[in-house]
Amino acid sequence: MFVDFSQIIGLRHLKNHLTTTVAEGRIPHAQLFSGSSGSGLLPLALAYANSILCSSLNPADKAFERCARQVGALSHPDLHFVFPVNTTAEVKKTPRSNDFISAWRSFVSQTPYGSLFSWYQHLGIDKKQGSISVAEAEQMAKTLYLKSYEGGFKVVIIWMAEKMTTECANKMLKLLEEPPAQTVFLLLTEHEDQILRTIYSRCQKLNIPLLSEHDLSQGLMAHHNCTTSEALRISKIAHGDYFKARQLLANKEEDVPFEAWFLAWARGAFKAKGNKKVIQDLLAWSDQMSGLGRETQKSFLLYCSELLRQAFLAHYGVKELVYYQEHDEGFSLDRLAPFIHQNNIHAIQSALETAHYHIERNGNPKLIFTDLAVQMTRLLHKKP
Repeated sequence: MFVDFSQIIGLRHLKNHLTTTVAEGRIPHAQLFSGSSGSGLLPLALAYANSILCSSLNPADKAFERCARQVGALSHPDLHFVFPVNTTAEVKKTPRSNDFISAWRSFVSQTPYGSLFSWYQHLGIDKKQGSISVAEAEQMAKTLYLKSYEGGFKVVIIWMAEKMTTECANKMLKLLEEPPAQTVFLLLTEHEDQILRTIYSRCQKLNIPLLSEHDLSQGLMAHHNCTTSEALRISKIAHGDYFKARQLLANKEEDVPFEAWFLAWARGAFKAKGNKKVIQDLLAWSDQMSGLGRETQKSFLLYCSELLRQAFLAHYGVKELVYYQEHDEGFSLDRLAPFIHQNNIHAIQSALETAHYHIERNGNPKLIFTDLAVQMTRLLHKKP
């Protein structure tokens, strides 16, 4: 579990800043951590909470070990969590975070850099929208005004704080305006523009940047069994997102079929202009893609996005950033590159992102891939 600053990938300046606030006793009571989950949003907050809750203890004592162990297990009595939830077969009315704390501990232990949707999948509510209801704020107020178990700080981590309902946000505002003694609120968000402005103004903000390629590759080598070249390649594709990098690493053996699927799609799109018979080939391709598992479909779309980005860079001669290695002897990135340019790259990437979004949310894959095939036919024939 990432509960020690030394275990967190990159973010050195932020770790130093947070360590200093604890050491000097300057801990703001309300803080807003804004960034991508894949950058380390939750792990950074957990390490900070560990530092706050265990700061008064001697690192050489067993009490310190016990404190750190409890934070690591997400079971410290003065560490509280709030996160988006929804009704399930087990919880059919007024769902609260505490109803799902076991599932939360399991999720964080497996994927501390996980996305909101991966949490919904873990919880089995991926066909619904989670939220943080006013019932959470009411329960929180009752809990936080009680004396802390250990006699020190209480820390509340609100994960994906933008999911608070308006009623919940207004209740939370009162807690931030008149906070219980020695209580620290850590609001974590991927969309700070969706946070209630009055709450936003009462928090000290901390921006969590995307991880550098160097830090990401080092993290992959440290925590996974991968070579230096493999870690560097994946870190380039993942664009600073450790969660995405882990997904790519898990699906690395699929690169060869991915390329074959992409070539079948691209060649069909090139031939389709003025040749209606080829449309049947693209429909057959859509059928093939729709028969794959959802995770494979999502990984394939990410693969296509990066491959086309590489073709775009090759088109404009940025050779030092082009690292793609072809598997098919009949395929060359340099032959594809002239067709990927400033007049179609944004539209192509947008189409891929939209398809990924709808696949993730259980859209009809046959319709999604058919639409994508037709769009590519039009976009590849755009003039530079």
